[in-house]
Amino acid sequence: MPLTELNHYFVRVNDLERSKRFYCEVLGFEVMQRPDFPFPGYWLGVNGKIQVHMGPHGIANQDLYYLGTSTRSATDNSGIVDHIAFLASNPEQFAQRFDTIGLACRKRYFPEFKLFQMFVKDPDGLTIELNFHGIDEEPAWGKGGENYAEMPRVGATQR
Repeated sequence: MPLTELNHYFVRVNDLERSKRFYCEVLGFEVMQRPDFPFPGYWLGVNGKIQVHMGPHGIANQDLYYLGTSTRSATDNSGIVDHIAFLASNPEQFAQRFDTIGLACRKRYFPEFKLFQMFVKDPDGLTIELNFHGIDEEPAWGKGGENYAEMPRVGATQR
């Protein structure tokens, strides 16, 4: 009985429309058909698959709808989740889009795996990681980023 794939993650947002615009206009998600839940929100996805479910913070009865977070989670921090990662394509287009709109982007390259990554924050501060596989060498638009091969190593720690 193995798991087969990640279905979606839910994010409680402070401004529903602003967050929808970010995920759609900046990251390229599409609004998907969503059941008539008893609270407002969006299902967002790519290629017909839902990946992000979002709902507004601060609504009546939110303790009935949002099971994984406290009433303060949307304003205190993004919870214990450090980041959400997506596979992506056309990294140069993302780099240009982020530059054009002035979105801070932390870039990392992992030459051993031919992996280039971009990290951005959504409107509520949740870190979104975009992974681009098959990048043979650090591209010009990726210069100035971090190189995993040059980062300090940390050994296993005991608790």
